[in-house]
Amino acid sequence: MSTVNAHETVLGIESFGADDAPLVLLAGGTTMLSWPDALCERLAAGGRRAVRYDLRDSGESTTKDPQAPAYTLRGLAADAAALVDALGGRPAHLAGIGVGGMVAQVAVLDHPGAFSALTLVGTRAVAPGPPDDDLPDHDRATMSRLFARPLPDWTDREAVAEFAASGAEILGDDPAAARALAARIWDRTPGTAPPVQMANQMRLVFARLDCQPRWRERLPEIEVPTLVVHGRHDRFFPVGNGEALAHEIPGARLLVLDDAATAIPDAAVDAITEAMLTLG
Repeated sequence: MSTVNAHETVLGIESFGADDAPLVLLAGGTTMLSWPDALCERLAAGGRRAVRYDLRDSGESTTKDPQAPAYTLRGLAADAAALVDALGGRPAHLAGIGVGGMVAQVAVLDHPGAFSALTLVGTRAVAPGPPDDDLPDHDRATMSRLFARPLPDWTDREAVAEFAASGAEILGDDPAAARALAARIWDRTPGTAPPVQMANQMRLVFARLDCQPRWRERLPEIEVPTLVVHGRHDRFFPVGNGEALAHEIPGARLLVLDDAATAIPDAAVDAITEAMLTLG
């Protein structure tokens, strides 16, 4: 892992593959590790330079005050474009997962010359908060169970890992995989600011970010090849959100993962990799 200076901020990155044909992976709520190692390695084996990175205020990127951000969602989108420039300036395939998928949409709309293709995984076309009336919202019963749990001691690695595992079980994801991932995230920045706590704070930050103007109405302006990937059993952003994205972005391909929920399962890595490499 290393860092680069982009858009007047330091971004923690990890690269897989040769130093050409960049494919930039925009993080979701769990820092860069929301993109599985296996997927990054398969993309690299397919001839791409896969670069996953931490958003501001998470992981190894610049951290100031996650509870009071001095930037907007559009600023995070500008970071993605600046990172592409720092990597050599060649137009890059941009992929975003979860909330990172929202940032990716804005990045491609605001900085079209920086990107050659777009992949959106488990996301939707509106900012955090209540969706448009025609889009399915979070499953209420699932959210009630998820947020009714007592928070763990964020300085206790095992407690944090178990908290992540219980959340994954509620969401329909693999608890063992979530437990291992949370431990890895914790290990990246142990001490007084555990990274899983930072990820939780990031979710609060996104809820307050200024996401104006709305970008959903601009989706027909996207001209790059686009892939939309969504788990059929996603309870956080139900699959109707992915279907809407694929419908509203011209020429977009929709890949629904029949056995997936919110996270990318190991069994889906091959299908996602093949679809992304075919896209460009």
